[in-house]
Amino acid sequence: MAERDPIELQQAENLEEVSVPDAERAADDVRKKRRKKVLLALVAAKLAIAGGAWMFFDDAHVETDNAYVSADSAQVTPLVSAAVTEVAVVNTQMVHKGDVLLRLDDSDARLALAKAEAEFFKARRQYSQMAANGGSLAAQINARDADVGQARAQLASAEANFGKARIDLARRSELAESGAVSGEELTNARNAYSSAEANLALARAGVAQAAAMRGAARESWAANEALIAGSTIDTSPEVAAAKAKLQQARLDLERTVIRAPIDGVVTNRQVQVGQRIAAGTPVMTLVPIGKVYVDANFKEGQLAKVRPGQEVELVSDLYGGDVVYHGRVAGFSGGTGSAFALIPAQNATGNWIKVVQRLPVRITLDPAELAKHPLRVGLSMEAKIDVSGGK
Repeated sequence: MAERDPIELQQAENLEEVSVPDAERAADDVRKKRRKKVLLALVAAKLAIAGGAWMFFDDAHVETDNAYVSADSAQVTPLVSAAVTEVAVVNTQMVHKGDVLLRLDDSDARLALAKAEAEFFKARRQYSQMAANGGSLAAQINARDADVGQARAQLASAEANFGKARIDLARRSELAESGAVSGEELTNARNAYSSAEANLALARAGVAQAAAMRGAARESWAANEALIAGSTIDTSPEVAAAKAKLQQARLDLERTVIRAPIDGVVTNRQVQVGQRIAAGTPVMTLVPIGKVYVDANFKEGQLAKVRPGQEVELVSDLYGGDVVYHGRVAGFSGGTGSAFALIPAQNATGNWIKVVQRLPVRITLDPAELAKHPLRVGLSMEAKIDVSGGK
């Protein structure tokens, strides 16, 4: 075997001296890494156990991600039928109560207003005429009373003449038998009697006629008084009806300009210039974004401790967890979502399978937070209710 060089032997000894401490340090590093991994695993397991326990045993809160933003939106519908002449807003535009949304052709409405005004003035004049006729008819009654008095006087005169003619005829008839009265004189007496009798009948008819005319005058006066009695020109039924038609015509003219009923954002606009729309046809929707609320659909088993007024924390998918809304429970829906579905489940069938139901819970939001971070109808939310005070 060849003899090794002394220099190589010295280098090999130095390498052995250096390699022993390095190996120990490497083993220590491995042990430390393993220990660190074990500790991290223990911490993670502890956190997982704590989180699971909180999820399953925390009875101070109930939460759900089945929640959505809602609002009491306003449907804009015209109240008169006409053609659209102007549309002043577009979708996504913010409007305030009273702002003009669209205008309708007001030609027909203006003509109807002019006609209603004419009918109103005509009714007032007719009432004034009837009021004036009352005095005229009263005067006619007085005139008919005078006519009746005159007819009765003529009757009395006719009765007197008739009595005289009858007596004269009777005397001459007795004298004619003795020849003291000529036949011509007897004939004249008979003619005078007949004439007096006719005049008496005529006088009696005159009295009856005058009385009838007086009765007719009284009836006319009574009929006229019935139309105006207990009323003024402003409270007369005919004038009031004409005034109501006039007010309706003015209202229809005002309704050709459609204004915003609330503050909100224009959504779902369905009208264009030139389109003729019928009364009651929805043309757009206004969403009051400053008054939105949240409908959270909690499982029926989560609601035992939920009460109106409890505090709620909400997170929107729009802003993420960096923005937390604070609200309160306003109340509960009158039924579950399935109860008011278009085709409700037929739970009475033999194939019934129990399904956990969800009940909508209305949650109001802080207006200041809404102003800072606006929401829109339909956005998803996560809601957590503090039920620590519930019983």
